[in-house]
Amino acid sequence: MARNARYRIPFRRRREGKTNYHLRRRLVRSNRIRAVVRVTNNHCLVQFIKARITGDITLSASHSRELKSFKWNSATSNLPSAYLVGFLAGLKAKKVGISRAILDIGLNPPVYGSRIFAALKGIVDAGIEVPHSNKIFPATNRLNGTHIADFAKNLKESDEELFNKQFSKYNKQKIDPVKIPLIFDKTKKEIQDKYH
Repeated sequence: MARNARYRIPFRRRREGKTNYHLRRRLVRSNRIRAVVRVTNNHCLVQFIKARITGDITLSASHSRELKSFKWNSATSNLPSAYLVGFLAGLKAKKVGISRAILDIGLNPPVYGSRIFAALKGIVDAGIEVPHSNKIFPATNRLNGTHIADFAKNLKESDEELFNKQFSKYNKQKIDPVKIPLIFDKTKKEIQDKYH
């Protein structure tokens, strides 16, 4: 380890690779509300956060677990669920008076068409102004789950055993993966009805 008098130990969260302080400083100095999108292997979380000297304040938040109360029994880690969480978060944010925000994706790489940008599309569709380019969003057939339904239909016709293995969680919950676009539309309508 360096022992020079000029050597400075980086902040703990920087050493752990959890925070990019150069980017965070720019976001905080902008003095705007941040739409923070975080995705894990199983869930998606969207928060609207205001930075303060004493610590950040969460003004509104939505988690993919909340979709179950809107009869979304499908996976909570795919593109349609990320869109629905963003849409739900955007409508909740409008209820508390938020109309504009900037996107904060943290240390995630900005991959076009990813779950992060599916959540952003949901936020934008809910009526929150977020600076963006339309080319980053996933295609509409991917947002509503048509691609999953098409894959499931083709797989079921070609290899029933592989279909049962691939969609075992859906089978346990007695959900037909071919009907995901219909479930998506119903869930979106229920969210709209509750928050409009």
